[in-house]
Amino acid sequence: MQTIHMCDLYGQYLTMKEEIDGAIQGVIQSTHFIKSGKVLDFEQKLSEYLDAHVISCGNGTDALQIAFMALGLEPGDEVITTPFTFVATVETAVLMGLKPVFVDVDRDTFTIDVSQIEELITPKTKVILPVDLFGQCANLEEIRALAEKYNLYVVEDACQALGTDYIFKNGTTQKAGTIGNIGCNSFFPSKNLGAFGDGGAIFTKDDELAAVIRSIANHGMKAKYQYERIGVNSRLDSMQAAILEVKLKYFDQHIAARQKAAAYYDQHLAGIDGLEIPERVDYSTHTFHQYTLKVERRDELQEFLKTKGIPSMVYYPEVLHLQEAYQFLGYKKGDFPVSEKLVKSVLSLPMHTELDEEQLEYIVESIKEFFNLSQRR
Repeated sequence: MQTIHMCDLYGQYLTMKEEIDGAIQGVIQSTHFIKSGKVLDFEQKLSEYLDAHVISCGNGTDALQIAFMALGLEPGDEVITTPFTFVATVETAVLMGLKPVFVDVDRDTFTIDVSQIEELITPKTKVILPVDLFGQCANLEEIRALAEKYNLYVVEDACQALGTDYIFKNGTTQKAGTIGNIGCNSFFPSKNLGAFGDGGAIFTKDDELAAVIRSIANHGMKAKYQYERIGVNSRLDSMQAAILEVKLKYFDQHIAARQKAAAYYDQHLAGIDGLEIPERVDYSTHTFHQYTLKVERRDELQEFLKTKGIPSMVYYPEVLHLQEAYQFLGYKKGDFPVSEKLVKSVLSLPMHTELDEEQLEYIVESIKEFFNLSQRR
């Protein structure tokens, strides 16, 4: 059996090696490393896939900052989001002088608990920022309805859910990242569609907003050396765009591979006492950026898997409202009990496009062995 990786980027590369190597060489030969046609080509192809405008940028964190800038948010404006997420979701708001207002998550889906949002809306609230965590969308139709009721923006953090379909009550679907006013995405190497370095993108279906976003990401420029607004320098380089353009051709195939691996985990791990497999919802597909369990004896299981040569990760080991950097927000332990409990119980198993059945069988049998040994004690 081959070594089990948490994310097998090299194995995936080997399946597309000739095309990726050719794409990289093409960029080198062109010497157009920045703002080339290759970037525009990739943006156009991803735009067709999403049926939305795509403006590439430097990374997912930049995408969030640019989204806030494009909406004209001002210091003191409030952004409703969750403390159970990667720090970029919150730090961008704080850096711009915005105030994060936290809402606990649903224990089953890990996404923002929509039932708690409305009571926290104030005259200063400007944005609801749901996170499509681990590859499954938040309840975006209800969030969008709340936003319309109170004249708020929705900025969708879809960095972990590219390729996921949101399913509306009327049966229509849209891709994750395109349901709110603005969607933000990361091309970090381990993401569903990952580059060989940093990269990001911003999505919108609004033509005017797309033009503003594109200007902000390019120093606020409207024409060369003509600046219509304050902007930033955030761009996807041509090498990464060329690689992503190749990988986009196989994207649906790669999503299917993740879903197949998740189905194997589901089948063989369901029903184990002391362990819960990921919840599915009827309003979203799941693309399994991570396959995340809830485990009563999480740390012991992780140590046991390590002795078996099986990697695993905890996303996330701490809630943001109790982190040192965010103490100034005034939250305390116990304010968000679901999130605080999840950080003690979540465990993500190996999940990538190259997992084979032998590896999957070894992982699930090792987990079963741990629980069988535990029951004998």
